[in-house]
Amino acid sequence: MLRKPPPSNIKWADIESLIVALGGEVKQSSGSRVRFLLNGSIARFHRPHPSSDTDKGALVSLREWLEA
Repeated sequence: MLRKPPPSNIKWADIESLIVALGGEVKQSSGSRVRFLLNGSIARFHRPHPSSDTDKGALVSLREWLEA
């Protein structure tokens, strides 16, 4: 996930597991919307569909959020 350019084969479930393992929360919103809460910070994403692979743009946004 930290590589540049980001890989194209990271499963969304693995990202959610990472957030939980870091002590965060994953909250389901309407439709495919998901909120990640970690250390007082919130990030909003859309679960990928129909594929379970996370797109590169979402990985870049996730990396930037985690680094912040």
